Amino acid sequence: MTELRHQRKSVKMPARQKYIVGEQASKSIEQVLNEYQTNMLGLSENEALDRLVTEGENEVAHEKAPPAWKQLISSFKNPFIFVLIILAVVSFFTDFLIPERHGEETDLTGVIIIVTMVLLSGLLRFWQEYRTNKAAEALKSLVRTTATVFRRDSKTGRSTRKEVPIKCLVSGDIVLLSAGDMVPADLKLVESRDLFISQAILTGESIPVEKYDTLGDITAKSSDAISPSENELLEISNICLMGTNVTSGTARGIVVATGGKTYLGSLAKSIVGSRAQTAFDRGVNSVSWLLIRFMLVMVPIVLLINGFTKGDWFEATLFSLAVAVGLTPEMLPMIVSSNLAKGAIAMSKHKVIVKRLNAIQNFGAMDVLCTDKTGTLTQDRIILEHYLDSYGQIDNKVLQLAWLNSFHQSGAKNMMDQAIVRRGRGNEKIEQLKGYQKIDELPFDFIRRKLSVSVMTPEGDALLICKGAAEEMLAACQYYQQNGELCSLDGSAREKITELVSHYNKQGFRVLLLATRVLNNSEAHLPLSAKVEQQLELQGILTFLDPAKESAIKAIAALRENGVTVKVLTGDNAIITEKICHDVGLNVSEIMSGLEVEVLSDEELSQRVEQVSVFCKLTPLQKSRILKRLQANGHTVGFLGDGINDAPALRDADVGISVDTATDIAKESADIILLEKDLMVLEQGVIKGRETFGNIIKYLNMTASSNFGNVFSVLIASAFIPFLPMLAIHLLVQNLLYDMSQLALPWDKMDKEFLKRPRKWDSKNIGRFMIWIGPTSSIFDITTFALMWYVFEANNISHEALFQSGWFVEGLLSQTLVVHMLRTQKIPFIQSTAALPVLLTTGIVMALGLYIPFSSFGEMIGLQPLPIEYFPWLVLTLVSYCVVAQLMKQFYIKRFGTWL
Repeated sequence: MTELRHQRKSVKMPARQKYIVGEQASKSIEQVLNEYQTNMLGLSENEALDRLVTEGENEVAHEKAPPAWKQLISSFKNPFIFVLIILAVVSFFTDFLIPERHGEETDLTGVIIIVTMVLLSGLLRFWQEYRTNKAAEALKSLVRTTATVFRRDSKTGRSTRKEVPIKCLVSGDIVLLSAGDMVPADLKLVESRDLFISQAILTGESIPVEKYDTLGDITAKSSDAISPSENELLEISNICLMGTNVTSGTARGIVVATGGKTYLGSLAKSIVGSRAQTAFDRGVNSVSWLLIRFMLVMVPIVLLINGFTKGDWFEATLFSLAVAVGLTPEMLPMIVSSNLAKGAIAMSKHKVIVKRLNAIQNFGAMDVLCTDKTGTLTQDRIILEHYLDSYGQIDNKVLQLAWLNSFHQSGAKNMMDQAIVRRGRGNEKIEQLKGYQKIDELPFDFIRRKLSVSVMTPEGDALLICKGAAEEMLAACQYYQQNGELCSLDGSAREKITELVSHYNKQGFRVLLLATRVLNNSEAHLPLSAKVEQQLELQGILTFLDPAKESAIKAIAALRENGVTVKVLTGDNAIITEKICHDVGLNVSEIMSGLEVEVLSDEELSQRVEQVSVFCKLTPLQKSRILKRLQANGHTVGFLGDGINDAPALRDADVGISVDTATDIAKESADIILLEKDLMVLEQGVIKGRETFGNIIKYLNMTASSNFGNVFSVLIASAFIPFLPMLAIHLLVQNLLYDMSQLALPWDKMDKEFLKRPRKWDSKNIGRFMIWIGPTSSIFDITTFALMWYVFEANNISHEALFQSGWFVEGLLSQTLVVHMLRTQKIPFIQSTAALPVLLTTGIVMALGLYIPFSSFGEMIGLQPLPIEYFPWLVLTLVSYCVVAQLMKQFYIKRFGTWL
């Protein structure tokens, strides 16, 4: 077989332009057949196999989760992790290699502590991401795995129908479509009968569109191929795009593009590859580098001061390394991962599934939500809204006649017919109509734009019931009822009917007219033809709508109260979009179409996206462009969509949101999956996202300010005290215990005031917070220095262990108390109390801090028991610290207008 493939001569396929299928639309069938070297009998097996080898399988690109080892490595890609690894290497060199040269005892405690921090942070993050990727399904295979094609016997020349796997389709194949099929590739129609295609996954428009084997609206100026825009491509009548569905009718088409060359394939390619940085990524990086720059400045200063004042550069190096570790929020990756994992579990209880953990913070930071219309604002279910007589009054007779027409048609019922049949369920008068017997039917087609059914009434009359588009129906009607009398449908009456239809169209309704005619005996016994659809009696009007969800109104109001602006980006038309958006309370004073978006420059569009809330008739790339303009304006943007056409926007948004019933490409592109397509579910997720982010920011502010205060205290002590105020191992143990006290922060509560508006990373505020709040603790560190120096006379080398023990305990307890002081802008323990896990962990760490100087471990690391007289002073110091910290907090809020 392999040799046969290599021996065959490859068929030269047409060069790919923008969209191959669009280029073929204006060509004649003969031109296309010649270009693809095929005919109406189809390809032979050898030709098909040759093209399959040349073109590749008919599959679209999709994103795959990286192997486990790559996920493991990426879990350690964090600036703080890199800093800690470098410090561990240097610490190992100084603790292991240098002491050996001087005959000193090797101590790897510092290295072990740092490595433990690194492993805990990285492995926890790996486990969360690995489980998420395993749970997230790759792009599933197409729902219908085979397609019906014509295969020509190369010997006899006969053609037979054959079912082949969709992935084996090639250009030039002749494909047969029927109701229920999914279009397996991009096709140019060569034959069609009553063909209706649902393009909802590409356009978001609920109503199927008719397709037929003539060009329709787009006319070529010459016989050359045209290259239509995306908007035009979706509207061309004689092409069918891969991934759409046949709702009714039959057709035959030529495959002109497969796999990545299809319109669907171009969308799929846009979601594969590296993603742009989201607001979360940018925020973490900005904060990380702020703290790293601060460390690079402070550590050399500590090294130089201690080296020159103490004269022992080796000890100064060890101490400065410990300070560097202390300044590094080494538990940030683990705290972030724990918070995000905790948030993901909590959100799952609210029917929100998180695929990518980083998206949780973006969820909370989101201040603009862009959403599609169908199924989100609407019920995604066409309903029969009105059944009216010629004067616009409700008329049950119209409903009964419409039910007879829809119930008795034998083809695949479209969404309007289904809506009519549903409306009749449970209606006693409708149940009585089951005594009517069907005689014949005349299916809908795009030329007549009508559907007729003839039935035999219980009285023995043959009744023709016809419904269809308003213009065609009015042309076929001659009579109407006026006050119970049959009247001629003159110009004045036609004008009134037209105005009534226009009135409902402007409100976003789809409108059909319904008419009848009693058939004579000869007509009743002959097959129905278009000739009988004349001189009809107009009975009334049917209006259809995909109605707005009641919950959408409440959800949009709730999102607005929480600082999230909702904008609608849809592929549907302006009239229907305006109606739905108005019903749910969105501003529809101005609506922009995709064509208007296309002609604007980026600068102009950046201004317009701030002013306009509703965009219609958008292509996928136009949706992405609007998102990017909003992001360029400083917004954190979420996008909610479920169709193939939403995939690029879902990927480009800071947080892509889809639903579990969405198309595979949409779900693969999304960061978050809703188990209910309901904005109220989304609003709950936003609040949980803000709570998760708030707990991350708590850690950063606490750690940054506390560490800065420690370094500030170290600099002062180093300048005036003849020995190290604390050994390197003391700093490492203190830092590890302090970090343990914060591990319960993911379970903490947030003040309601914090949750009321979107929250974003603000490295400027974190840096300012660190500089203003950090030195507060230094005040009481300095009083502790004075206490140990003057009161307890720990003022020489022989008493340095006592001095270090006193500051170790005071520093650890004040650092741990800062968790409660800085977690809220209110008064801690009175107006706002931490969650029980936080109270327990901080209490345990404070108890450990008091115990360590009295333990064998404390003796091992160079601490000693403190005298009982020390503890009243400690209590006074801690109470004073809490009071000053609260006053400083209120001053900070008053000056800068923000806290966390």
